[in-house]
Amino acid sequence: MGETLFGRIARREIAADIVHETEDVIAFRDISPQAPEHILIVPKKTIPRIAAAQDEDALLLGKLLLAARDVAAKEGLCEGGFRIVINNGRDGGETVPHLHVHLLGGRQLAWPPG
Repeated sequence: MGETLFGRIARREIAADIVHETEDVIAFRDISPQAPEHILIVPKKTIPRIAAAQDEDALLLGKLLLAARDVAAKEGLCEGGFRIVINNGRDGGETVPHLHVHLLGGRQLAWPPG
């Protein structure tokens, strides 16, 4: 876990509303939600962004998506639906240089998103 905001949350140095945790992944509510349900799913290993992921990260990337599925089920989002978003780089909307999945739901989401 690196010295990013999300690494510090995973190490419990910064408080967060944690909703799910495994050995490799932690999920917590976004402090600036963009939907009624907005949860961030973060690998504990620091990968700056999806474009920086390596082939050896394949298992961890799969665990990240499966954690998003599990959190969506736990939060009751599967029936109505939800969106998974991964931002990459400044133009993609990335604000924290630590790969993370946004899980959004709880209302009808517009398309295109932005």
